[in-house]
Amino acid sequence: MSLATYNFHANFRCIKEGCGAEYPLNEIIYTCEKDGELLEVHHDLDKLRSKSAQEWKDIFDSRLGSIQFPNTSGIWSKKEWVLPNIQDENIVSSGEGNSHLYDTGRLAKELGLAGLYVKQCGISHTGSFKDLGMTVLVSQVKQMISEGKNINAVACASTGDTSAALGSYAAKAGIPSIIFLPAGKVSGAQLIQPVSNGSLVLALDTDFDGCMAIVRKVTEQKGIYLANSMNSLRIEGQKTISIEIAQQMGWEVPDWVVIPGGNLGNVSALGKGFEMMHDLGLIDRLPRICLAQAENASPLYESFKKGYQDFQPMTAKKTLASAIQIGDPVSVKKAVRILKKFQGVVEVASEAELSDAAHRADRYGLYNCPHTGVALAATFKLISAGTIQKNEKVVVISTAHGLKFTEFKVGFHQNQIPGIDSKLVNKIIELPADVDKVLELLEKRI
Repeated sequence: MSLATYNFHANFRCIKEGCGAEYPLNEIIYTCEKDGELLEVHHDLDKLRSKSAQEWKDIFDSRLGSIQFPNTSGIWSKKEWVLPNIQDENIVSSGEGNSHLYDTGRLAKELGLAGLYVKQCGISHTGSFKDLGMTVLVSQVKQMISEGKNINAVACASTGDTSAALGSYAAKAGIPSIIFLPAGKVSGAQLIQPVSNGSLVLALDTDFDGCMAIVRKVTEQKGIYLANSMNSLRIEGQKTISIEIAQQMGWEVPDWVVIPGGNLGNVSALGKGFEMMHDLGLIDRLPRICLAQAENASPLYESFKKGYQDFQPMTAKKTLASAIQIGDPVSVKKAVRILKKFQGVVEVASEAELSDAAHRADRYGLYNCPHTGVALAATFKLISAGTIQKNEKVVVISTAHGLKFTEFKVGFHQNQIPGIDSKLVNKIIELPADVDKVLELLEKRI
């Protein structure tokens, strides 16, 4: 029997406990009309239970490496768990997902872990994990347009990676995109991506939170659709990271997942993926989660220290981890719910700590962006504190390709970052074209 005949179903539902308000996925809506809370995509789990846990494993495993659209995508190969009712002709995909689970090998052994893995979510079309959510959002927009919805453009506020993903996927779909960026706070590699894809790029004299406030007002206008992670369509794509991790570990789960967080959508996304697998019987336990924040933009860490009794937005200070330089995250309530359920913790990394951690791991074959450095630094600190036990398995989420942050890498190895561990700096040595001079140096260094 074709899976299409099972009539799987999903809709928007208010996240507030006891509200229960629901809205169709093709409605242009971002918050609950009753209480203003965020929405989430709710799946009919009873319908999904019409297939057993083993059948779902077999279905997902059978689609790995497929050359048949849309299963060429790591997201759309799990379509029934993402957007079950979308028409294939409206799916906008660039082959995202199916990213490598990098085994750090020697580094794990040195740390005394049973395993330390880095999920390379930045190995994607635009170089970041944002592709995983943007393919879902833009595909749903394309479907709504085909149904006659009044959408003239899609817009987002961004610290860089979201804008690159929106620019690319909107261009592929033939939908205009509008990008709001904080002026002077985005790397050149990130900035030029939406420009190249033809987006209308607006650099505003504010920070990300200021851009977010403006884009929320702009998207109240008819015809402009919001593409930020407060739109839970994005979460549906990002939750497949969890499913991929379980698949790659033989349908087991690690003891810990460490996630760098800014707007906090990715924490709720990965948590949701693990929850769905657990509820449907594909896994028998949940991992613990660590949310890792840059010390200069760590409002949830301050709340965590108080048992989440009070959350106060902050004005984020400049950080090398620019994509998570966010002081007023929109997905904080979703993130707190997941952290509580997953016995989660929040840890921070200073600028020196994130720099050292990123480049320490680079010595084991990686090439880490600063945000992955935040997650690695948090991991090292939790191991030192004994929170992560020596015999446990840990997966660190890498959110972007290191090539998007060349300035960060060059600055480190030119010893331009205050407080860094100079033993990790690897300066380029200039020598005359003289073999004797070369051999003299090699004799000292090798």
